[in-house]
Amino acid sequence: MPAERYLDAASSEPLHPAARAAMLAALDQGYADPRRLHGPARNARLLLDNAREAVAEALGVRRDEVSFTSSGTDAVHRGLLGLAAPDATVAHSAVEHSAVLHALAWRPDVRSRQVPVDRLGRIDLAVLGDHDVLALQSANHEVGTLQPVTEAAATGTPLFMDAGASMGRLPLPDGWSVAAGSAHKWGGPAGVGVLLVRKGARWRSPFPEDDRVDERVSGFENVPAVLGAAAALQAVVAERDEVNARHQALVDRIRAGVATIPDTEVVGDAVDRLPHLVTFSFLYVDGEAVVEGLNRRGLAVASGSACTASTLEPSHVLAAMGALTHGNVRVSLTREATDDDVDELLAVLPPTVEEIRKDAGV
Repeated sequence: MPAERYLDAASSEPLHPAARAAMLAALDQGYADPRRLHGPARNARLLLDNAREAVAEALGVRRDEVSFTSSGTDAVHRGLLGLAAPDATVAHSAVEHSAVLHALAWRPDVRSRQVPVDRLGRIDLAVLGDHDVLALQSANHEVGTLQPVTEAAATGTPLFMDAGASMGRLPLPDGWSVAAGSAHKWGGPAGVGVLLVRKGARWRSPFPEDDRVDERVSGFENVPAVLGAAAALQAVVAERDEVNARHQALVDRIRAGVATIPDTEVVGDAVDRLPHLVTFSFLYVDGEAVVEGLNRRGLAVASGSACTASTLEPSHVLAAMGALTHGNVRVSLTREATDDDVDELLAVLPPTVEEIRKDAGV
């Protein structure tokens, strides 16, 4: 049976009502090619320009620094590779999303160097070393720990920031040259990424150019989806102080409650973190078994690596932190999460874990 309580917003937030309304309104007006000069095309171009303006205002950037891509992953690939010239050395934290790691592996003319993190998942700036480009996420997508982006940018080298986990939920930190985000993470539709390129950044498109409205991206613009993403972002930013305070309190409850289960490790920074996310690991327990057990009891959570092809693969994030790589569960709250959701989670989680351990003979 499907889970009744959805606690996996870090994978994808349910569509925000503002996004739904904007997309429905735009379906009849945003179908034409924004590059043409006739009336329907001008309507589509106006909607596209309005979406760009709304995103820029919500994120505190210039309108001409905003581009829309086909996904958050596409934004990461374009953003990072566009900063990395041939023979460049790209330093990256050991806990970056796989989209960053895959992009670097795809470029044989670029040298990559992994920078270790501490037990909380935060990069160790003391051993940053020489580099031409730094890739550093704004917040970790698996454990929620915020990264010192502004301090890292003080080296003066271009910094690419994967802001997929935090964009819209928290203000963007200072210091980055290029940043990327994904609309479905904040309640926009899937299939819309946001690429931000600072004015004056040494960025060049790493892929073939396309004859579209925006030379940084390629493909026909999905105007209704882009408008929905912008509307959701505006709404999320407007309500985030209230939502974040509520999420912070709920996650604090989860962290405290989970810590009472024997042989459990709650990972990530308890304070300097994303407000809606918490990850914990159970010794002698398979994480997928916990997910299945909770799903049968009506709760949807995540387990395993948040950025690999299979949830059965160990998390490179947890491994880099020195934390348990198996038996881990990630809970991430939607904007509508309530005390009842947390009450139910904390009520069913201990017996679920106990049952799995008993079946395993632990």
